[in-house]
Order: sequence, then structure tokens, then C-alpha cells
Amino acid sequence: MPRALSRSEVDDFKQRLCAAAENLILRRGGPDFTMRDLAAEAGCSPMLPYRYFKDKVDIIAAVRAAAFRRFAAELEAPRSAPGDTVAHSRAVGDAYVAFAFAHPHLYRLMFDMAPVERGRYPELDSAIEQARGTMTRHVEDLVRGGFLTGEPEMIGHVFWASLHGLIVLQLAGQLAAEPGFEKLRAATLGALVNGLRSGLPKAPGV
Repeated sequence: MPRALSRSEVDDFKQRLCAAAENLILRRGGPDFTMRDLAAEAGCSPMLPYRYFKDKVDIIAAVRAAAFRRFAAELEAPRSAPGDTVAHSRAVGDAYVAFAFAHPHLYRLMFDMAPVERGRYPELDSAIEQARGTMTRHVEDLVRGGFLTGEPEMIGHVFWASLHGLIVLQLAGQLAAEPGFEKLRAATLGALVNGLRSGLPKAPGV
């Protein structure tokens, strides 16, 4: 009988499988692989991944959770760096863009897939919440400092929706060289900030 693996050995092999899945996603431009492909990439027997993950959907959830955690860490770092509130907020935006363009296939995996039923993958739920928090905390700093007026979570979603739209267009090759991504990003951010200094307009009927 095979010996029982320690918790650290199990975690290490699960990370190895996730890394193999990420490599396949990178090379193929998306999650177009089978569990057999995964086993070959990881250098193990075809049935071994099933000891650690129920199926491909299970491992994709684990890859997405790891991506959201990495994303959150990269967005959180600027808030503890030297500089004032505005500089921190700009750095968070820069970190967001840098992650999306450095890891386009992971970015699509994170945000283009249909939402998974909440509670099915608690680690994914937790990672998504962590990432959403990093996209809101710098806005809380701006509101607290008097730079913006309004509810931080709503403002954070406005910023996110605008930036995400530009990134998706850029990744799809839909933005022309002029004005280009950075000029559009600056113009969009400027328009939003100028409007948000007096607060978000109320929705119709509110």
C-alpha cells in the first residue's frame, strides 16, 4: 500500500499540479486541456491528479484562487510604500494594469469565466473577496482624505469597470495606436475623478 502523505506533501503536489495547469493555460491561451494533458505536464501517472482534484473544474478553481491571491498581493503592496494617498492610489492602478498585461491568460481566467456557485470552492470565494478588498481600500483612503466623495465600494466598482473595459479592449487588439491605452486610461481616470469629487449621481428613481 502507498504510504500516507503528510499535509505539506499533499499541498506541495497540489501546487505542482496548479503550476502545470497554469503552464498549459499560458501555452494554449486558455483552459483548453484535459486531466491527461495535466498529468503529462506534471510528469505523473494519468490517474494521480484525481487523488488531489475531483476534475478539471476543481483544478481550474484552484488556479483561479491562486491568481486572485497573487493579484491581491500585488495591489496591496503599493499602499505600504512611501508616498501620499494619491500616489498610493495611482500605484494601485499601475499594479492592476501591470498584472493584467503580464498575465493576460490568468486575467481572463479570473474575470471572463462565469461566476461559480458561492460556497462550492471556499478558497476561491476567499481569494475573490481578498482581491475585491484591495480594489476598494485605496478608494477608502481617498474618501477619508477628502479627495473623493461617496461610498467607497461603489466608487471602487466604477473605477474597476472602467479600467477593466480598457484592458479587455487592449488585450483584444481593439484600441488604435492613437490615442492608445495610456492616454485613454488617463482621460477616463481624470473624468471619473473630476466627477467623483462631488459624489456619484444617484440612480434614477432613488
